[in-house]
Amino acid sequence: MRMMRGVVGVMILVGMVAGITAVAVTQAANAANAVPQVAKAQATNAPQTAKAVRDPELIDAAGYQKILAEYKGQALLVTFWATWCEPCRAEYPMLNELAKQYAPQGLKVVGVNLDDDGDIILTRRFIARYKPVFPNYRKKAGGEAEFVGVVLPGWSGAIPASFFYARDGRQIGKFLGETNRETYEAAIRSVLSAGTGGN
Repeated sequence: MRMMRGVVGVMILVGMVAGITAVAVTQAANAANAVPQVAKAQATNAPQTAKAVRDPELIDAAGYQKILAEYKGQALLVTFWATWCEPCRAEYPMLNELAKQYAPQGLKVVGVNLDDDGDIILTRRFIARYKPVFPNYRKKAGGEAEFVGVVLPGWSGAIPASFFYARDGRQIGKFLGETNRETYEAAIRSVLSAGTGGN
């Protein structure tokens, strides 16, 4: 009888150990399955990264003329820049501020980037850093003579360069080379007050 109790006790003990082991294995399996779920939930709830910067639309001479036609009837400032141009990098944040400041008065600003195709990553980073409030385009490779002809005949292509257009589409001013804020503001006020008449 005592032996039977001992056998029964051993069987109960073995059963308990087996049960505990089974529970432990089940819990371990559940935990292993839960890890991907937790990781997935964390990924879902993680803060979203900033949206990818949209590459500036490529334009040629015809594209530039299309931009001018699109903004006809509005005071327009078109600025040419590139990431390799140090004065451009200095002017760009200021122009972004001026675009915000004078937008309520009706000023429109457009940027035209002159970076090569190989510098597109630098262009993206630049735009992501400064977050311009105005649209930017990028000149297509080639066709320099034709492009310069529609912007300003005889222009060497040196930058920074900004061109001012009255509401009737006439080019009424330009800055070739780095220019300070006060001079820009004077030109902006002038283009905003310019009528649509004249030659």
